[in-house]
Amino acid sequence: MESFLVHDDRFKAILGPSPTLELLLENKEYAFAHEAGVYIPRDNTLFITSNHIHTTTGDRTVQISKVLLTKDHHGVVRASHRELPSHAIPMGNGGVNYKDGILFCAQGSLKVPSGLYYMSSKHPHEVEPVITNFYGREFNSVNDVVVHTDGTIWFTDPIYGYEHGYRPVPSLPGQVYRFDPVSGAIRCLADGFIKPNGICFSPDEKTVYVTDTARFRAIGAVDETLPSSMYVLFHFGTDSRMMLTGSDSYAFDVAYYHGEPFLTSRRLFAMAPVGIPDGIKCDLEGNVYSGCGDGVTVWSPGGVLLGRILVEGGAANFCFGREGEMFILNEHRLWRAQLNSRGALLGI
Repeated sequence: MESFLVHDDRFKAILGPSPTLELLLENKEYAFAHEAGVYIPRDNTLFITSNHIHTTTGDRTVQISKVLLTKDHHGVVRASHRELPSHAIPMGNGGVNYKDGILFCAQGSLKVPSGLYYMSSKHPHEVEPVITNFYGREFNSVNDVVVHTDGTIWFTDPIYGYEHGYRPVPSLPGQVYRFDPVSGAIRCLADGFIKPNGICFSPDEKTVYVTDTARFRAIGAVDETLPSSMYVLFHFGTDSRMMLTGSDSYAFDVAYYHGEPFLTSRRLFAMAPVGIPDGIKCDLEGNVYSGCGDGVTVWSPGGVLLGRILVEGGAANFCFGREGEMFILNEHRLWRAQLNSRGALLGI
């Protein structure tokens, strides 16, 4: 299968002159490479979460792993993975770089609440909860998370855990939240989703992208009439003004009211050509990437489909490493793509 599919010539600049796609790791026993994908530059390591593992007692669990990345004397990247104690983060899913470690989304269980948990990137990988409720009301199944440069934490909360039978009846709608760890304030910033999933900022943090994976309703159930789309939730700036460029005019909406951010100008951004858009990231040029049913799909900031990195079986999530590296989570396989673009999250 061809690894790179070009829909627009701008994708060629993203790929560079010699793009590559190589298999780093494979685990035939269980789907070890499903979500998170948090690259730690200091240690050249990658933290990932597995898909659901059914235990002998009939319960479900998720295994968190640490992938060690090295280069041999020929410059070839090698990888090995180490399973970490995962019981303190119930049903781990998405994650992001936070402080000196990783902020994981915990989908929770029938006994343990869903929320956000911090894990140290260093042994013994101590874990502490960050937030587990909305003023006393339990979250549904916190799915993905991103951290703003002001230190606030933004995350999505769909109802997947209830649909799959490991969370109680939802007590909140599927929404996007903003948590301030300094003040302890948490706000709901966007509703109207069926299953809000991936979330990321544009490089200038004036735009937030959120995916809605409503098309997958439950185990094995697909409804083609429900959303499998990405939404641009807002632009935010310090004032409202008209900017003139040539003969064009652009209106920028105010998003700060009384010193607090609000989400405005919601609009449809794009629809996944195959499957659903799950994890989502931007590069430094503002192009938008999402894990979809056939790999990683890339759009321009204007929503034009540029191209696809094709991986059989698709990708729930991925992350950028150094200098154009991309690590693609493909369930039983972990892939490494070498591109000509750098991720906006780390900017390296």
